Amino acid sequence: MSEIVVADSSYGGSSSSNASRPITRSRTVGYVPEPFDSEKLPQFLISEVRPLLRVANQLEKENPRVAHLCRIQAFVKAHTKDPNSSARGVRQFKTALLQRLEQDEQATFPVWKETSNARELESVYHMYKEYILKHEGEENREELLDARATAAVLSEVLRAITSGTGPLVEVLADGDDNEEKSKFDVPYNILPLDRGGSHQAIMQFPEIKAAVAALRNIRGLPLEGNQTGTSFDLLDWLQCLFKFQKGNVDNQREHLILLLANIHVRQTNKGVSMSKLGERAVDELVEKLFENYTSWCKFLGRKSNIRLPSVKQEVQQYKILYMGLYLLIWGEASNVRFMPECLCYIFHHMAYELHGVLCGHVTPTGEKVKPAYGEESESFLKNVITPIYRVIYEEAQKNKNGVADHSKWRNYDDLNEYFWSLECFQLGWPMRLDCDFFYVQSPNDTQVKNSCSSFMAAVKKRKKEEKKDEEMMANIEENRRQKWLGKTNFVEIRSFWHLFRSFDRMWTFFILALQVMIIMAWHGMESLWQFFDATVLEDILSIFITSAVLKLVQAILEIVFTWKARHTMDFFQRLRHLLKLLVAVAWTIILPVCYAASQINSTCNGKRYADWIGEWCISSYMVAVALYLVTNAVGMVLFFVPAITRYMETSNRRVCTILSWWAQPRLYVGRGMQENLLPLLTYTSFWVLLLLTKIMFSYHFEIKPLVEPTKQIMSISVSKYEWHELFPKVKSNAGAIIAVWSPVILVYFMDTQIWYSIFCTIVGGAFGVLRHLGEIRTLGMLRSRFQLLPSAFSVRLVPPSSKNVQKRRLKNFFWPKFHKVSENEKNGFAKFALVWNKIISSLRSEDLISNRETDLMTIPLSSDLSSGLVRWPVFLLATEFSTALSMARDFVGEDENLFKKIKKNSYMYCAVKECYELLKNILDFLLVGDLEKRVVSKIQSEVQTSICRSSLLLDFKMSELPTLHASFIELVGLLFENKACHKDKVVKVLQDIFEVVTKDMMIHGSSVLELLSKVEKDEKSFFKKVEPELFVSSPGSPAIRFPFPDDKPMKEQTKRLFLMLTVKETALEIPMNLEAKRRISFFATSLFMDMPMAPKVRNMLSFSVMTPHYMEEVKFSMDELFSSQEAVSIMFYMQKIYPDEWTNFQEREGCLGCELDELIKIKPEELRNWASFRGQTLSRTVRGMMYYREALKLQAFLDMAKDEEIFEDYNAIERGHDKKNSPRSLSAQLDAIADMKFTHVISCQMFGAQKSSGDPHAQDILDLMIRYPSLRVAYVEEKEEIGNKHQKIYSSILVKAVNNLDQEIYRVKLPGPPNIGEGKPENQNHAIIFTRGDAVQTIDMNQDNSMEEALKIRNVLQEFLRNHGLRSPTILGLREHIFTGSVASLAWFMSYQETSFVTIGQRVLANPLRVRFHYGHPDLFDRVFHLTRGGISKASKTINLTEDVFAGFNSTLRRGYVTYHEYIQIGKGRDVGLNQISKFEAKITNGNSEQSLSRDIYRLGCRFDFFRMLSCYFTTVGFYFNSLLSIIGIYVFLYGQLYLILSGLERAFLLEARMQNIDSLETALASQSFIQLGLLTGLPMVMEIGLERGFFTAFKDFILMQLQLASVFFTFSFGTRSHYYGRTILHGGAKYRPTGRKVVVSHASFTENYRLYSRSHFVKGFELLLLLIVYNLFRRSYMSGVTYVLITYFIWFMVATWLFAPFLFNPSGFNWGKIMEDWKDWNNWIKNEGNIGVQQDKSWESWWEDEQNHLRHSGMNARIHEILLSLRFFLYQYGLVYHLDISHDNKNFPVYLLSWLVIAAVFLLVKGPGRGEFGVGPNFCHILHKVTAFKTQTRVFALAAQTFYLHVMAINVGRQRLGSSIPFLFRFLKAVLFLGVLAVIITLCLVCQLSVMDLVVCCLAFIPTGWGLLLIAQAVRPLIEDSGLWNLVLVLAQSYDYGMGAALFAPVAILAWLPIISAFQTRFLFNEAYNRRLQIHPILPGKKKKM
Repeated sequence: MSEIVVADSSYGGSSSSNASRPITRSRTVGYVPEPFDSEKLPQFLISEVRPLLRVANQLEKENPRVAHLCRIQAFVKAHTKDPNSSARGVRQFKTALLQRLEQDEQATFPVWKETSNARELESVYHMYKEYILKHEGEENREELLDARATAAVLSEVLRAITSGTGPLVEVLADGDDNEEKSKFDVPYNILPLDRGGSHQAIMQFPEIKAAVAALRNIRGLPLEGNQTGTSFDLLDWLQCLFKFQKGNVDNQREHLILLLANIHVRQTNKGVSMSKLGERAVDELVEKLFENYTSWCKFLGRKSNIRLPSVKQEVQQYKILYMGLYLLIWGEASNVRFMPECLCYIFHHMAYELHGVLCGHVTPTGEKVKPAYGEESESFLKNVITPIYRVIYEEAQKNKNGVADHSKWRNYDDLNEYFWSLECFQLGWPMRLDCDFFYVQSPNDTQVKNSCSSFMAAVKKRKKEEKKDEEMMANIEENRRQKWLGKTNFVEIRSFWHLFRSFDRMWTFFILALQVMIIMAWHGMESLWQFFDATVLEDILSIFITSAVLKLVQAILEIVFTWKARHTMDFFQRLRHLLKLLVAVAWTIILPVCYAASQINSTCNGKRYADWIGEWCISSYMVAVALYLVTNAVGMVLFFVPAITRYMETSNRRVCTILSWWAQPRLYVGRGMQENLLPLLTYTSFWVLLLLTKIMFSYHFEIKPLVEPTKQIMSISVSKYEWHELFPKVKSNAGAIIAVWSPVILVYFMDTQIWYSIFCTIVGGAFGVLRHLGEIRTLGMLRSRFQLLPSAFSVRLVPPSSKNVQKRRLKNFFWPKFHKVSENEKNGFAKFALVWNKIISSLRSEDLISNRETDLMTIPLSSDLSSGLVRWPVFLLATEFSTALSMARDFVGEDENLFKKIKKNSYMYCAVKECYELLKNILDFLLVGDLEKRVVSKIQSEVQTSICRSSLLLDFKMSELPTLHASFIELVGLLFENKACHKDKVVKVLQDIFEVVTKDMMIHGSSVLELLSKVEKDEKSFFKKVEPELFVSSPGSPAIRFPFPDDKPMKEQTKRLFLMLTVKETALEIPMNLEAKRRISFFATSLFMDMPMAPKVRNMLSFSVMTPHYMEEVKFSMDELFSSQEAVSIMFYMQKIYPDEWTNFQEREGCLGCELDELIKIKPEELRNWASFRGQTLSRTVRGMMYYREALKLQAFLDMAKDEEIFEDYNAIERGHDKKNSPRSLSAQLDAIADMKFTHVISCQMFGAQKSSGDPHAQDILDLMIRYPSLRVAYVEEKEEIGNKHQKIYSSILVKAVNNLDQEIYRVKLPGPPNIGEGKPENQNHAIIFTRGDAVQTIDMNQDNSMEEALKIRNVLQEFLRNHGLRSPTILGLREHIFTGSVASLAWFMSYQETSFVTIGQRVLANPLRVRFHYGHPDLFDRVFHLTRGGISKASKTINLTEDVFAGFNSTLRRGYVTYHEYIQIGKGRDVGLNQISKFEAKITNGNSEQSLSRDIYRLGCRFDFFRMLSCYFTTVGFYFNSLLSIIGIYVFLYGQLYLILSGLERAFLLEARMQNIDSLETALASQSFIQLGLLTGLPMVMEIGLERGFFTAFKDFILMQLQLASVFFTFSFGTRSHYYGRTILHGGAKYRPTGRKVVVSHASFTENYRLYSRSHFVKGFELLLLLIVYNLFRRSYMSGVTYVLITYFIWFMVATWLFAPFLFNPSGFNWGKIMEDWKDWNNWIKNEGNIGVQQDKSWESWWEDEQNHLRHSGMNARIHEILLSLRFFLYQYGLVYHLDISHDNKNFPVYLLSWLVIAAVFLLVKGPGRGEFGVGPNFCHILHKVTAFKTQTRVFALAAQTFYLHVMAINVGRQRLGSSIPFLFRFLKAVLFLGVLAVIITLCLVCQLSVMDLVVCCLAFIPTGWGLLLIAQAVRPLIEDSGLWNLVLVLAQSYDYGMGAALFAPVAILAWLPIISAFQTRFLFNEAYNRRLQIHPILPGKKKKM
């Protein structure tokens, strides 16, 4: 392509246009080809080429020649920019475009000469220019901007064509001045700040005008010549001064204006003028924006560089300049935004420079002060941000994708904390790039390299013109030896000791409490008075020695764990660590010495005193203890005076600094976190009660029962062991005591978690009741309280008038009383009705209800009713009218009693009265004849007269009411159908009604007949007298108006009356959809909960929603919906799971009853949307979040509309296009207010790449922007730059949809690829600069929202301004609803588990415990607070895997406050399959493991007070560590019992116990049973269900969950958490695990399940199974099996769960056909060899290699730990070989050694012949020959082993020589050898007395040994990998996996053979589906096998 040269340069291009723009006339008729793809372009060419191609496609139909010219110009620009086609994709693009140009050239070439091209373009250009001038100033802003962009491009192309063609064209080409061109293409986000946008509605708001005017106040600034113009503002001046990017300046200009405007409009209620930006608004923003900066300056002892002038008029300008400077720094900082104090450092110096420029300071040389980095374009990015970014990037590369040790690289926190010390000022300004901070190589690396070498080169280049001596100094400074700074303040080391180090006070308390309880129990204390006994007291005081030892351990840990950070510590920190260690050592020596001295010299024991006070002998030890406790006493006093502690920690006074220095290291964060006294006392009371309960329980049921048996065990002397005792001299049976006490101690440390669950249940339940949770749980309860809803709505969701604000606040303080709606509250009820109807409409648009249900639930809204009667929805009044008729028909008595009875039921009264009113209105409208009107009026008059006289029952025969009722139903039905052909029927029905009323019902009906007799005197026949007949129209004189004309109110009234007369369903049956019921019930409940008053939308806080998106599903494509890869397509699944919603969808689309194939043809997009809105897709999330905008517009309408407008159709006002053209129209103002208050930004990281590659996801995202015009998408563009060096340019880009295409709004260049750390927070970080408002809500892409919840967003945002005590909230926690728990049992379990955590769990965390953090979504952040403190998440690789919770940690450490609110909820999707759930649990557990190592948890644990620290521990990492402790406790118990049984100790103890009749000893040996209390952790879930759905429902659901094996699921998840938590802390390996959010519940293969759960569950399950089997075989402690079962049933249950839960919860898991497929797949997988590129699911070897990855990168300590843990498997062999019958009770050690020879023989047999190493055989035979020197049995055994070896060798030789040539002979050989092996076994049985039991025991002994050796081999792999032993390891590992797989598969296959098992499994897996009568069987088959 480099050879291509375009000869004709007279070609050009143009730009896209809209249908509303001028239509160009085509001069080449008959050629309309397909558009050329303008979106799928190389990133390198997008900005230059895409506008031309878009215009070409737009003009294709109107003018193909102009389109052709545009494409030629696009080709020219592409070829000019990259003539060699070296950028990615450019060559392919140019080839395709050139082919298209060749195709179009002849077809579009005109007959006239070359200049016709210019004329054609000129005519089109002028048409667009005229259109622009004509429509300038109108509201259709988007169309006008698009026309401008098109005209600008046409102008450019015209110049290219006409260059050098003549003066006339030159004049045209130069006719537009620069200023006019500059406004031709001005895309905007929210505020159109160019001159053409001033007429927009949003720009008419006075607060916007005031903010813009303040920014454009440039008076007094030192301006240059080009810095003028009406639009030139303060940020433009800052850009010129500091060389920020233009896109950044434009973005932050809008950002700052909106911040100021929103604050300013809230200040107007305080008497501030709207026309001018108030000082209070500016001061409020300055205070929030610079709070962190001023705190940083104060901490470092530096003076703030925000310096304001003395002239008052300039103060506001200076403040705005400083705010603008900070926002510009922040907006361009990229990844440096995660380092808030680094930004403070940058701002500090730039603010100083700004002040110097503003004040006109001069340098010593007499020149004016200029910024250090203000010379070249984009200087700030290149010279300030990029050097720091390079440090971040290269440090992150050393992370090696999460496998490197944390201590070897600096993460974001390390780099940021460098700026917490004064050393940061050594960087200087301009920054010295040779400073140690920029040095990135660790000391262990051999090569010395500066990460900023390129920048140093740039520095050298700039200094070439300086003086020689300065150059020499610079070179000397450059060559200065640099060092790697290393970690800062903290080192993340993989060790469980982190938990002790972070929460040392808790562990100290539990250890000391345990010691006290043991002492008390040992002394047999029966009452607390014995505590003061001198002997007991002295023993108890020994706990302080333990305390001193623990403090010594803590001091040592502090030094060890911070050793690698010592270089960045200041002297005082190092001194503190050293002094802490010395003091701890001193106390560890002093206290034991004093204690020993007091014991020797004590005289207390020998004296007796008259009272107990005299027994308090003051010994030297007590004096030492008193001194030791002095610091604790001071801490206790300060604990109850938190204000003093808070002041001391935050003060910079020398005294306070010194005092706080000893307690905690002086760090920038973690200071002053103390709560006020009342919250402190609240959570202190919680924990005091909990700890007292826990300690009392532990003492009486755990500790005390073991003391007496322990004494007995110590007193028993054991002389005979059942194995070779290695330590027979150990006294007091220490091993047995350890075995008995260890599980109890583990339970003691773990069971606080259980007590926390119990107390959390109680307290959370109580708080839930107080907050009115579950007050309206059912539709029946909703019906009974519906009359209160309008009043509650007015109190909660309607802003009060300025007069009523204080009154409303006073009522809210006590508790508002809601009342029923009266007829006088017409306006208030109208607002409620409008909102309610909008909610019902949204339910209908989501297909949750049908059209009929919509009609039944809608409240009629009309101002023309004659009475003020409240008109309730029909579903409340259903059957009430018919009930009233029946009551009246059968009533006997007076009218007053009947009326009282009807009025007693308000709904019945409303139904009767409204039916009467509606009937009158309809008849008045229907009857137009004079006589008919008089007749009906007379009847109505008679009825009214009877009612007034209370004689209705006397004047009318009520027995005929049913007949009249039926006639009216028929009449209203005919009127509702409104067909002209039914006119005669209408007349007949009217006549029937007339006769029934006048003749059958009215006692005095003659009065009506007399009315007719006046017309006709002949009484012979009634109807014949009337000419024409009554109700019959005559020509020219119509009697009735039928059919009804197009009168919407009358049609609505007719429909409503028809429904009221005919509906039979009760309110409990409407709506039918479960989700609709839940949503309506919760909305009604929330109105009675406590929430702040709603402000007007104009005065509310503004906010943004940000949704990160990577490659997840945007919207299901048609291929995905009907994919053939699945036996069940997504569409089929949706139809079966949501049958009612599918029917409602068909009804809404007018295709009810249509076949799916027909819908695919006529409604493909609607089908895609319907299915996507029921999956976990981005489109569902966007739809839900856009309800915020709809809600705000509706509420703004209610705020602004007049009373009469409320009764109008709101939707009509929304659609009022004609009014929209006026900026002052109501519709335009509603849009403007919504834009000002709400923004939704999706951070679609891959959108640019998807567009370039033609990925359909890009079009789906564009479709979302088109559907929701206010939606914005931010993405990262990766663009190649061609030059001497190919380098990539990265930019953050914000786009919106304009004319069905994406339009770039802002572009901010980045210093490099933004994804350095964890993907999601980096994705959020690049897009956060495009968010707006005071708050930002973090929403994941699998969430949802609803209209009714969006209505409450104003109230929630007010929580930021509400008084919450000491500090305002910085994060508002919101409730989540899990919407994926609808059908499958697993989804139901997961839904309940998540719901209990996000409700009752977080309720208690927030209040009273005050330790709620951020747990993902959908929390609201104080945006300004967090943008100045590092953002809304942390992003360091691996350590911040669960990035969300670190935002809560960071906020709390920086003195933020996190609250939780339950009156609003957001939908959340969760994983629905076991494999998905397990991956999610693994990811969360990995994250918590990394949290345990993090500095955030350490600082929270150290800085919180004691009780808040307990809350933090048990609600974060403690939950996972206690899960691990529970599992370890089971292991310890079983291995302890194994030791007691195999050693013979248990037998000896029990024999002694029976001899002495000691029952407690047997109980002690069963000490594990308390572990089973862990089941109580499910209590919060039951409580929450009870609160919200009723306790009977909770009990029923709990029983049903158990029947559906919920306990199996939770126990299985328990194993997942314990496995991944322990492994990650030891070995690392934490990573993001994509779970996939598929909607189809499909069968998982056996291979997939084995891969996922082999190491986490199966291996552990088999180990426990072996322990239980051995325990059961050799136990002698229990005469009956009942006690054994009671003790071990939970372990048996856990074993069965861990082994078989994946198959129980696997759909079709017991289907015989699936079992057979799984077996074949398993065998293929286990046998396939793994090579490079072979995936885990294809080969066992590939999976096994990947499974060992965590060991490859483990440190030495972790490997040693792994080896030590593996030694437990040798206990089986050591103990069991002595129990073999073949050993003949020989307890000598050679028996054990001989067992190792057997194992060696097996290994050598497997390795030698199998691998062709026959040289091993003779050596092995020689060893066996030597062994024959032993006894006869041993010789026989050795000869048998040698024979077996020869058999195996013979098989291998036979396979090599006969296997392929003579297979029959080879099979015969194998049969002979098999018989030979059998003969050897029989010989061993006869000669050596080898029993069958021995064979079983040998298997139990040698299988664990082999596994232990395998684990050790994996741990030492680097040492043996290159040797021949590694092949043996592979064979052994494969054998074990095959054996485990077969052992698992066998019972599953046996159960699958029984057909009832499969049916039972389907039933419990999908019980909810059966209950809802859904067709579940068709969706179970799962994936088809590919043929």
